[in-house]
Amino acid sequence: MFVVLGATGNTGAVVAETLLGKKQSVRVVVRSQEKGVAWKSKGAEVAVASLDDVPALTKAFEGANGVYVLVPPNYGAEAWLADQRTRMDRAAEAVNKSGVSHVVFLSSIGGQLSGGTGPIRALHYGEGKLAGAVKHVTILRPPSFMENWAPVIGTAKSQEVLPTFVAPQVKIPTISTRDIGRIGAEQLLSGGQGRKVVELAGPEEYSADQAAEALSTILGKKVIAQHAPLSVVVPTYKTFGFSDEVAHLFEEMYTGFSRNAIGYEHPSSLVRGHVTLTDALRAMV
Repeated sequence: MFVVLGATGNTGAVVAETLLGKKQSVRVVVRSQEKGVAWKSKGAEVAVASLDDVPALTKAFEGANGVYVLVPPNYGAEAWLADQRTRMDRAAEAVNKSGVSHVVFLSSIGGQLSGGTGPIRALHYGEGKLAGAVKHVTILRPPSFMENWAPVIGTAKSQEVLPTFVAPQVKIPTISTRDIGRIGAEQLLSGGQGRKVVELAGPEEYSADQAAEALSTILGKKVIAQHAPLSVVVPTYKTFGFSDEVAHLFEEMYTGFSRNAIGYEHPSSLVRGHVTLTDALRAMV
């Protein structure tokens, strides 16, 4: 039996669906019984717990062959890094107390770096906490999600521009959450091998110009990638409801990427997904 956190989100849902598709026993962890109704109808067991309730989370993990762990961010938290580290502590404590032997943890590209990475710093901390809490930990380090384009598709439709903090012509690694979830499920099924790092990428690297071109075809109107300077990262993210600390962390992350200071630890051994950027954008539209 496998336990999946984040089953109501993008990657966790795909992990659970992939495992169920392979006739595996699955227990999804949700915050309320209502959120588990759809999963119960699909044949999954439902456990109600949250990262604020270590005893309930521990019970949810007990008896599992493996657990898919992600720690959802609360981007409105004023002391975001401290809050996220506390959540990582609780997840690690529940893993340790449950006796589960294998965890697949959703981290990020740059997770091996201790600083200069913005919000990725919290995932670096989580990698360390889980490595000390369980016998086998598989760390997934995907790059930017293709689905990160979703919030600005409305702008592309109405204003025919695609805003980006990365120079439009620069190709960067990006991956669909569908590929992340599928690979996460495969790693659970393959079992633990001590501390293992799996770095992910899509079928190829893509630029914002390519995303705009794909959206132009999908929407039937010309869309242009519009480069926004790093100086507007903080005010932009604050309009999204992110706290001041989080907005500055994103500025730090974009700065790190622009300077090529954030990247893969083992770039020669990437595991590549199958979903193309065009297919991902079409699904979002």
